[in-house]
Amino acid sequence: MARIEEIAPRIYQISTYSEQFDLHFNQYLILDEEPMLYHTGMRGIFPGVRDAMKTVMDPAKLRWIASSHFEADECGALNHWLAIASNAEPMASLVCANVSLNDFADRSARALGDGETFSTGQFQWQFLSTPEVPHAWDAGHLFEQTQRTMLCGDIFTQENKRQALVEDDIVGPSRDMIVRYESTPFKGGFVYAPWTDATMERLANLNPTTLATMHGSAFRGDGAKQLREMAAVWREVLGAKAQM
Repeated sequence: MARIEEIAPRIYQISTYSEQFDLHFNQYLILDEEPMLYHTGMRGIFPGVRDAMKTVMDPAKLRWIASSHFEADECGALNHWLAIASNAEPMASLVCANVSLNDFADRSARALGDGETFSTGQFQWQFLSTPEVPHAWDAGHLFEQTQRTMLCGDIFTQENKRQALVEDDIVGPSRDMIVRYESTPFKGGFVYAPWTDATMERLANLNPTTLATMHGSAFRGDGAKQLREMAAVWREVLGAKAQM
């Protein structure tokens, strides 16, 4: 079953734990004049995510269904959501929309260019294109400029049954997971590219106070520090491999 918790004013984390992968799969519901769901989850968890959302709002009232990149946990259940929300539109990066979503989805996607801004009502959003950070050439992240919440996708991926929101550290658990995955068949799931450090510094310069993660605990506090420390981890763990 999915749990739902408010991690910032009118921003809810919907989370389903998978024993198989030892991961939480998180979606984020933005309650605003134009409600937005960030990530859909896989098709198999759709009923639980939908029922969790119902405790906060009517899923039929969704206006936007956004995703950071094209993978099953980001947008696998997209068409299920479009079927129950007649006014909802998919939304993703220009690459994701044109290469994948417009073929996969039952409704055309809004394609966001790097730096593009939009409003859902009281919340003001900026889209940042982040190819291969931490993976996927179509990756991008959304930053809410009013409350300074960053929907940061897979950047901080943490294993285990972690709580919805922490205020201490999410870099350490994320490093542990990367190190472990590098010795499994999932090796290569995280990328260190020539532009990784510059991309992470660009995100850090926005000074987010909440980091809404795809897997594991969200973070409240000095988000810039967490982002810079995560970049250092990628440089340490993956950088040498990238030079080979």
